[in-house]
Amino acid sequence: MAEETAPTDALCVERARSGDSAAFEILVRRHFRAAFSLAFARTGNRFDAEDVCQDAFVAAAEHLDQCREPAKFAAWLLRIVRNRAHNLRAYERVRAAEPLLHDTAAAPGVPGTEAERAELRERLESALQQLSEAQRTVVLLHDLDGWPHKEIAAMLGTSEGMSRQHLFAARRRLRAILGRYVLGECANE
Repeated sequence: MAEETAPTDALCVERARSGDSAAFEILVRRHFRAAFSLAFARTGNRFDAEDVCQDAFVAAAEHLDQCREPAKFAAWLLRIVRNRAHNLRAYERVRAAEPLLHDTAAAPGVPGTEAERAELRERLESALQQLSEAQRTVVLLHDLDGWPHKEIAAMLGTSEGMSRQHLFAARRRLRAILGRYVLGECANE
């Protein structure tokens, strides 16, 4: 039995342009994590990042005929994500509303688990906000999604060396911030 290979981005784009929704779904599944990572790096909030991703994929589907190089769909999509995130940040600066505070209750039958996860998530998001935008982007795309420095550098318009430098600085800063939290928790036990 012959092994079936996944269709390339270029083939998926061509099929999606012809009305094949399953082909566009492949593109969404293939590139969602990278899109989310970039959106999160830009917005600093997972809910906003989800909204940005949804808007970006809808825009990509509506304007797929404007993707001049289907083989570079990922780069084209990430430009849309970056622009949507930028627009959201600009809108929020104008709105300048205070975020709503929420309390997270533990899940029934699992005391503290959900609350602990929520606290850890908040600490991680807070630590990520203390990084520069470039550092957040590189650490999320490289460490979370496994992007190589060459592709990250091309997306950011910088060199591979600078991408590596951003990653090094981001990891060092995150260790310093989160290490205090972990050490503080251990010392209290």
